[in-house]
Amino acid sequence: MPAINPDRLLGDLYALRRIGAYKTGVHRPTLSPDDLVSRQWLVERMKEAGLDAEIDGIANVLGKSRAGGRKILAGSHIESQNHAGWLDGALGVIYALEAARALRDDPSTRDLGVDVIAFCDEEGHFGSYLGSRSFIGDVTEAEIDRARDRTHGRMMRDALQQAGYAGRPRLTVEPGRYAGYFEAHIEQGRTLETAQLKIGVVTAIVGLWDYRLKVTGHQNHAGTTTMAERRDAGMTLIRLIAAIDQKFKQLTGPRSVWTCGRIEFDPGAPSVIPGEARALLQFRDPDRAILDRLEAALHAEVVAFNAAGPCSIAVETIRQSKPAVMDEKFQQAIEASAAIHAPGKATRMPSGAGHDAQHVARAMPAAMLFVPSIDGISHHWAENTSDEDIVLGARVFTDAIASVLKG
Repeated sequence: MPAINPDRLLGDLYALRRIGAYKTGVHRPTLSPDDLVSRQWLVERMKEAGLDAEIDGIANVLGKSRAGGRKILAGSHIESQNHAGWLDGALGVIYALEAARALRDDPSTRDLGVDVIAFCDEEGHFGSYLGSRSFIGDVTEAEIDRARDRTHGRMMRDALQQAGYAGRPRLTVEPGRYAGYFEAHIEQGRTLETAQLKIGVVTAIVGLWDYRLKVTGHQNHAGTTTMAERRDAGMTLIRLIAAIDQKFKQLTGPRSVWTCGRIEFDPGAPSVIPGEARALLQFRDPDRAILDRLEAALHAEVVAFNAAGPCSIAVETIRQSKPAVMDEKFQQAIEASAAIHAPGKATRMPSGAGHDAQHVARAMPAAMLFVPSIDGISHHWAENTSDEDIVLGARVFTDAIASVLKG
């Protein structure tokens, strides 16, 4: 099997970490100046690896192998959440690059090809997995026209124009080119660390469903309006969220999670009864049937609250990503490689976070590999994984790809 170069692998990861460095993490929002620098840096590394590299019209970076036959597509993303970690996304891209180099350097695998990709905006600064969805043909020009940076309000069209990417074609999957897709990632949780394991073989990626709740009541004076007279949108929303929480506990599976990530009251003053209240609600599960049950329960609670009054409640669906099952043969390839490099230290597990792989899986067989996250920290500048675990994961990742291509 091909041998990775640990110094080269870690050197690239640490070089990428310096672009947009923030404390011990990075701040590289999509299409920010530092993100653009990192994309050009990656193009140069791809060319050094003998790949034909380009940045397309939505800022995806693709390095294509010149080897014959069907290839593996591998990668992730290199932009970050705001003021967040240095490995989320970057690990998978540099693993893919190192796999391509390792296969090229070994005479026994030189004829095997790995295309390396860094998808744009997995972190959702402008939209929902725009890069990977574009690559499989699932993003329209109209969606790009509407895409707006959630932090600064900048339109994506303007950002692409300023980056010099406007007018470039958007790359899509080339029919017949790929045997499948591989992605590596930090776990972003503590399952592996707690169990003293080293490799997570991802079985499925959760569906992630987002909703906006809006409660309309009647704004009035907090001191002169009796409790019986009130149509308090704020209290109604709080009671609704509590009822949903209790109902969900009766319907969930072992990997179900739900979050109320934002609550807003209008006008939000201590002496004013809120006339309107809004909340964002999200739930996740790898099982579509459970997602459907949770959605039905959400709507049932809203119907019940509307019937009881005194406020009216509306539900808006924001996003419903589909759960994605990872390819069984690819899972077996990762397990076989882990048995060589980390015997007894691998486990199958679902991913509780969304990834580009769940969208690429709609176009080709896909696989994901996890390495441990120290203290389970992610989406924070303190995110980290030991160099030892990074190198071990790269060995398992590269050998699994080689075995699939050989087989």
